[in-house]
Amino acid sequence: MTLPQRDGCTRASRSTYRGRVHIVVLNWRDTANPEGGGSEVYVEQLARRWARDGHRVTLVCAAYSAGATLEDRDGIRIIRVGTKLTVYSLARRLLRRGTLGRIDVIIDTQNGIPFFARYATSIPTVMLVHHVHREQWPVVYDPVRARVGWIIESVAAPRALRGTAYVAVSQATKSELIAQGVSSGDITVIHNGTEALPDSGANRDPSPRILVLGRLVPHKRVEHVIAAAAQLRHHHPGLTVAVVGDGWWAENLHEAARSHGVADIVEFTGHVSEDEKARQVDRAWVLALPSLKEGWGLVVMEAASRGVPAVAYADAGGVTESIADGVTGVLVHGEEAAFTDALDALLSDTRRRQTMGTQARARSAQFSWDSSAKRFEELLIAQVQVASTQRATGWSFRRRRKARQP
Repeated sequence: MTLPQRDGCTRASRSTYRGRVHIVVLNWRDTANPEGGGSEVYVEQLARRWARDGHRVTLVCAAYSAGATLEDRDGIRIIRVGTKLTVYSLARRLLRRGTLGRIDVIIDTQNGIPFFARYATSIPTVMLVHHVHREQWPVVYDPVRARVGWIIESVAAPRALRGTAYVAVSQATKSELIAQGVSSGDITVIHNGTEALPDSGANRDPSPRILVLGRLVPHKRVEHVIAAAAQLRHHHPGLTVAVVGDGWWAENLHEAARSHGVADIVEFTGHVSEDEKARQVDRAWVLALPSLKEGWGLVVMEAASRGVPAVAYADAGGVTESIADGVTGVLVHGEEAAFTDALDALLSDTRRRQTMGTQARARSAQFSWDSSAKRFEELLIAQVQVASTQRATGWSFRRRRKARQP
């Protein structure tokens, strides 16, 4: 692949940082990909701000049918190569061949499996981890591939990447990384920010309405909400469920709605615009997030920004930080029956639900993408400075040693 090169890259080749740098982000998808989710939003929200501040940002991700190989969006150069499996090796090839031009620092996003960028280049690398996929491997893949994937994630990666700087999006993810052998001192926690949804002009529905928001994949366990709806419709006349989003598991969810006898009250919107998403959130009484695992739960804060409390499982990782239990939502300790009970209680108690919604809105304002981008940028620049100092020190040492030789 031959790519047009841009001027203005200020590679930090000396010990003093000189301002703008070229940041390369490796991620398996981008937000335009139909399978894109919260991980991609996190990356691009930060990258957009880095580009705005004058840095060069290149995102390398997997191709998809409607996506151009090369695209410039919001100041980010996006390069799409391979599939969600082959993008890893192809990205390393781009790094080894110098196709991306001069690079100062790399963000290697580990969505289960890292890119192992540090084995393709000597450029400083920061690992970005949203959550550990222990529970998800057997849900998505057959036993053999699930086992291999988990060994790579939990054993091979921590050992191969020892000493690399990590960013985790929650304390829960940091704890899981430490359990895998990553040094606590190597991990910086940088939370997701919140981009408040606009006021759509829509009002809360007069009848109870549950919202599910996000990609439709098995580990999101939307079936738990569908099963809950079958029970709750008898307690809450006029109940509806909005499933907003799309994904390869969608047809299975349609079948689940039919088999539970709730196809008439479950609305599948598919992928929607940002304006329509805001309208769906404004209509909802409560957000249901029965996901098996979340690094943070970006949709929690999106709903919170419009005063909608959330219900999620307490053992789902980062949601224990995006939801203040009993304040901005409910963390469920238990299985499906407990999840249904939590939804029932919140739908039944108008005062409690509204109080939680008000508190959720106030708390969501505390998490800023600008702040997260700045903290991450500072970490990246620190890595560039360390690498520059090491290069300068090594050059000086070699020069002195050569001068002493007879």
